[in-house]
Amino acid sequence: MVVLADSDTRWKWGVLTARRLAPDAAVDGLLLRGRATPTPRQLAEVGVAVDSLREVTTAEFLRAATAPGAYDMVVLACVGGAVQAMLHGLRRAAADGVASGAAASGGAASEGAASRGAAAAGAACGESAAGAAVGSGPDGELSARPVVVTGYVGVVYEKLTDGLLLRHGADLVLANSPFDADRFRAVYEGVGADAGSVAECALPFLEGTAAPAPAETGDGPFTVVFAVQPSVPAGRADRAYLLRRAVQHALRHPEREVLIKLRSKPGEHTTHIEELPYQKLVRKLPGGRDGANGGLPPNCRLVYGHMGEILDRARHTGGLLVTVSSTAALESLHRGVPTAVLTDLGVREALGNHYFTGSGCLASWDELDDGLLPEADEKWVLRQGVRGGDGFAAARDRVTRLVGRAASGGLPPLAPYYTVRTAPGYLPGILRRYGLEQDGSPGARSSTEAADGLGAAGRGAVRRVVREAARGAYRHGVQRVAPLIRKAGEL
Repeated sequence: MVVLADSDTRWKWGVLTARRLAPDAAVDGLLLRGRATPTPRQLAEVGVAVDSLREVTTAEFLRAATAPGAYDMVVLACVGGAVQAMLHGLRRAAADGVASGAAASGGAASEGAASRGAAAAGAACGESAAGAAVGSGPDGELSARPVVVTGYVGVVYEKLTDGLLLRHGADLVLANSPFDADRFRAVYEGVGADAGSVAECALPFLEGTAAPAPAETGDGPFTVVFAVQPSVPAGRADRAYLLRRAVQHALRHPEREVLIKLRSKPGEHTTHIEELPYQKLVRKLPGGRDGANGGLPPNCRLVYGHMGEILDRARHTGGLLVTVSSTAALESLHRGVPTAVLTDLGVREALGNHYFTGSGCLASWDELDDGLLPEADEKWVLRQGVRGGDGFAAARDRVTRLVGRAASGGLPPLAPYYTVRTAPGYLPGILRRYGLEQDGSPGARSSTEAADGLGAAGRGAVRRVVREAARGAYRHGVQRVAPLIRKAGEL
């Protein structure tokens, strides 16, 4: 199987999901070239291994994923627009493959028989006959295409409908909890789309979802992990406030160690754009200086590294996780670490902490300063898929059955909700962004590059240099120029 990812966190989710769905299968990794393509340091920090790894364009991915006999399953671990584009590209590639095979063998089965076969296969795999019928005609043939899986990296608290419809059309759309599964199906059914693709599972980095053992108290100081986020909150004043409160907590509790867990280093990009890195904000603190920890007290420092290992450290010292709305909160709850979701800036949809209402985890820095250790509501935790049985059992079974059908009789065409008929003012722009025509075929530029030999060593080296320079200019604009322009506008 193959995983396509476009950022560090989605890479982690995609590879771990693939491992949970097919534990014994070989996994190849493809990184979609773009703004947030992870650096080697980010890949190493994520800590997931694959059998092979390379960076690709849309056209290169489609050629690799649809090569005859190449892969049984494709995991699309990308932003919604990229998923939608790849679904249309995979559909077009599968149709072209069927057409080529039919021509080579002297013709395909009749159009009516293909449509009936697609509907029957769709029903057997939990898909609606209506969804299969979308592909009736020459490109409605059953084909031995790979099973396509997609989903979300973590907490889904914004753009629910938009993101879900951009993922519609995959064979499986994974929901990370019973709560999410109900919401996903409601959205699909509400717009008249087939909801049979929704499959309940769990976040793949929650290895085993049984209730954790009681918190431990080991060697080392009580550890407070403040899991910051690249874009929540977005404003300088709010981010500076949270940083000051973390520092004040460290000063008030010199017996504790406060770790400000960072997602990326300056110049690196993650799933979300970080315009105001905490590494720069620490230098504005009283006593700040040039250096890694700026004006932080001795028991408070900036850290990188694997989130799971840092949370294990907090657990072993009887510690605490603090965040605004990071998915790290679910990892923390899974490990039995007391978890605080901050209310200092309000409980608002824009912050994402509204997702945690009812969790028992909402708290302010004032309460934490006074010694509060929040206790999670067990019913809420179970509903969010943080604990329970094997969250991937049902999804694993569906993948096995779909792969078997693909090998024996073929699968019907992918049938996204968005088409040039249902979204003529939206879909074409998404496809163009990823180099595809309205029918899902690669654009003229991609075709020309392929014909000229895209992998030529000299040309590839030049492209890499230009690409890195462009990324550097983009990051400089986001992190330095844009904030200055906004600040000037406020004067």
